Amino acid sequence: MRSLLLAAVALGALAQPATAEPDYAAAIRADYDKSLAAMWDDFHRHPELSFKEERTAAKMAAALRAIPGVQVTEKVGGTGVVGVLKNGTGPVVLVRADMDGLPVEEKSGLANASTVRQVGVDGVEAPVMHACGHDTHIVGLVATARRLAAMKDRWAGTIVFVVQPAEERVGGAAAMVKDGLYTRFPKPDYALAYHSNSEGLAGTVSASEDIQYSSSDSVDIVVPGVGAHGASPQAGKDPVYMASQLVIALQGLVSRERQPLRPAVITVGSFHAGLKHNIISDQAKLQVTVRANDEATRAQLLAGIRRVARGIGELNGMPADKLPVVTVIEGTPTTVNDAALARRLNAVMATTLGADKVIPFQQKGMGAEDFAAFIEPKYGIKGYYFAVGGTQQAAFDAAAKGGPPIPSHHSPLFKVDPQAVVTTGATAMTAAVLDLLKPGGVPPSPRT
Repeated sequence: MRSLLLAAVALGALAQPATAEPDYAAAIRADYDKSLAAMWDDFHRHPELSFKEERTAAKMAAALRAIPGVQVTEKVGGTGVVGVLKNGTGPVVLVRADMDGLPVEEKSGLANASTVRQVGVDGVEAPVMHACGHDTHIVGLVATARRLAAMKDRWAGTIVFVVQPAEERVGGAAAMVKDGLYTRFPKPDYALAYHSNSEGLAGTVSASEDIQYSSSDSVDIVVPGVGAHGASPQAGKDPVYMASQLVIALQGLVSRERQPLRPAVITVGSFHAGLKHNIISDQAKLQVTVRANDEATRAQLLAGIRRVARGIGELNGMPADKLPVVTVIEGTPTTVNDAALARRLNAVMATTLGADKVIPFQQKGMGAEDFAAFIEPKYGIKGYYFAVGGTQQAAFDAAAKGGPPIPSHHSPLFKVDPQAVVTTGATAMTAAVLDLLKPGGVPPSPRT
């Protein structure tokens, strides 16, 4: 009899899920079905470019104001929104979501695909698309804020909800900090954020205990020339030819000057010159993105670009006042998670979602994030950034059998499962905040 009882107990244990789902996960799913799905649909149909997110910001401010206890301030760092929720004495946690779209024409095939066009801060009109999932991020922030406001009996402290502009231009976070994010509002002990990941399986999360994203610098290069007839190149100085030499020469900085075990990328994303077949123009313009995983390599690449550009001009006989001009217009350092905090919250994720849902982090590209501006070492704020899988297994299976490949971020074909990203992201974020603000918890130690 005792052996049968033990066997029954064992079978009962096996029948139980490895991780008991928290009650707020079901509430978040119900909230998605009730209102958040419609909110995502609206944001996806109406994306806005960096620092031009006025409609998005207004709607996010209204959504946060509708949550009891959240005090909202608009126009922080341009179009940024800050919502503060206080609940007694305890640490301060910043929860951030970015809201800008990209100058991409959507070809995802979704029923709610964007048809929006907008003039950006650069004065150029372009189609606009949420081609990086920021629409799921802001909806996930609303979901998180609603849950935490309804669960004040489970935490103590202050939460600062940040709706950030211009992540795609890696300038919005710095703009908010410059506009007093840490002086006008409670300064956080911890800063948290997440990003959708089209290459990740829906329902999973992943976070590094070290570097999460590379640095990024946007570099403009103007290559002056001397205009002439296309049939008489000797009468001018061809900027297309010089800029083409430069495009090739820049790759030598990565292949021949960089230490091979230090990742780096230089990509020329835009090359513009001339207006007609038979006219040698007087100028060419390049737009370049530069990526690195450490500050020494980053500085080496930027200095090298200036040197090589100048050298190309001199090689082609250009005078000193007409050498190529290199301008770094925006940039962000690497995003590095606090190691101890990452270990702690990765364990929380495993407990909340299930150990099989926490995927070991692996850097597969050199994407960047200006979340780094919130956690610069000089602020003493511990940072944790994680990725949330956004593609269902069926899509991976189809791709493996020769079907459509999984679209990358920034692609006109980009799409993630919004319900999966919003509900998983909000559940994980809620769990992280509850752990950091649990009553009677250990106060944060200064960052070293």
